[in-house]
Amino acid sequence: MSEVKTAPNVPAYQPGQGKKEVVANVLLADALAQAKPNPWTARMFKLYFFLLIAFLNSCINGYDGSLMGGINAMKTYQSYFNMKDVGSSTGLVFSIYTIGNIVGSFFCGPFTDWWGRRWGMFIGASIIILGTCIQAPSTSKAMFIGGRFILGFGVATCATAGPSYVAEMAHPAWRGTITGLYNTFWFVGGVPASWVLWGTEGIKGDLSWRLPIWLQAVASGGVIIGCLFCPETPRWLISNDRHEEALEIMTEFYGEGDRESPIVQLTYNEMIREITTEGSDKRWWDYRDLFNSSSSWWRMFCVIGMAFFGQWAGNGAISYFLPVLLKAVGVESPKTQLLYNAILNLISFVMSTIGARFTDRLGRRPVLLIATALFVIEWSIVTALTATYGREDNTNENGSRAAIAFIYLFGITYSFAYTPLQALYPVECLSFETRAKGMGMYNLFVNIAAFFNTYAIPVAWERVQWRFYYLYIAWNIFQVIFIYFFFVETKGRTLEEINEIFDAPYPKKKSLEKHVVVITEHGAAEKYFGLETHA
Repeated sequence: MSEVKTAPNVPAYQPGQGKKEVVANVLLADALAQAKPNPWTARMFKLYFFLLIAFLNSCINGYDGSLMGGINAMKTYQSYFNMKDVGSSTGLVFSIYTIGNIVGSFFCGPFTDWWGRRWGMFIGASIIILGTCIQAPSTSKAMFIGGRFILGFGVATCATAGPSYVAEMAHPAWRGTITGLYNTFWFVGGVPASWVLWGTEGIKGDLSWRLPIWLQAVASGGVIIGCLFCPETPRWLISNDRHEEALEIMTEFYGEGDRESPIVQLTYNEMIREITTEGSDKRWWDYRDLFNSSSSWWRMFCVIGMAFFGQWAGNGAISYFLPVLLKAVGVESPKTQLLYNAILNLISFVMSTIGARFTDRLGRRPVLLIATALFVIEWSIVTALTATYGREDNTNENGSRAAIAFIYLFGITYSFAYTPLQALYPVECLSFETRAKGMGMYNLFVNIAAFFNTYAIPVAWERVQWRFYYLYIAWNIFQVIFIYFFFVETKGRTLEEINEIFDAPYPKKKSLEKHVVVITEHGAAEKYFGLETHA
């Protein structure tokens, strides 16, 4: 047992007092112990409303993810545009949305840095409504594709401004859970889309696929109206030398009206130290801070790694081509395929919501490592079952059901682990000055990976069928190895404190260092230093 030591402003440990806890940062634990924040106050519910507006940005993306997978299975849509459920034409329709997103990735950072996080959301949602107004009434394939390109462009800005707003506005005590919930709202868009498609599939004529597209404007309209009432994030205000406004917002939502609250003072002082008024966020063309040091490169390893891992684990096939996978194991009816898709979206929403809560309890690394290892097992079983029971002459219904069950199990595992962390983890790994541009880069690589999903999968599936699953098995093995050696643990730290991790010679090792503290009525007293844990 080491001697008792204390950090600045942290009370000394008195034997026999308080409750022992393992924490990542002593000062944050001390501030929270003194402030004793309550998540159920009127001010917190007001903050939740503002965060809910930002969550709608995730709904937009989720709606389209389920929308096109279902529309692609509709005979009325296929007949109108002379399409098939797989092939190069289908790949182009899916991937043009991704191309729009890639192009938009170079504009979303400057939009969000120049005018702020909330106006970034407004700009992105406005572009999405424009795209919807072109796609929904389209009378030619070219018009339909053009609308999808504009949609993708707008989503890039929403996908940058939305999670940045949530992470920077959320109370430090619950940032992990709240920011994790952001991406679970993918299913708040995806679930209605899948059930709308299931309901409209029986409508005769083009309205069966046009109506679901028009409804895509609902969440975007909510963002446009709602963000007019949202305050700007304290970090953006401080970076633009508007300190008094930032303090007022933190006092309101972090300190329950008390400017001297320990959590208000801690977060404000950390922002002052870490955020500059002349950073690269003021220069729209300057992306050098993303790559100009070893710590910057390590941040980008985590950010880009999450971008590719979140898309290539196998979820692309589930999100966009579940009807095709179901057909491979004998489910031929389009309405039944849409029903399976709707049920999976509903289950996935529940599991991702539960997963968001566990990211703060279990940590980011353990969740990702365990889930990715399970992916290897699940895709191996799906491959074996599809090879055995996916033939046209198969009469073993139990074998087909087992394959469907493991496809579902993969979707559930992915939703629990990856869905909450896709928005949370890259935001945490980026410093303020690089957050908007870094999230733009994250979005760029997400869509490069998604382009492979939306264009290559239908083409490859047409040629090799279920053998495509072997690629998922090999890639997930690689993911496990990369996450173990390079991904840092960000649980239990403020956004500014995470910077200390990346400044260390070996960030992954630094991130796993823990402290034992004793929580007393006077705050958190540090009992041991440097207790290292491994995950």
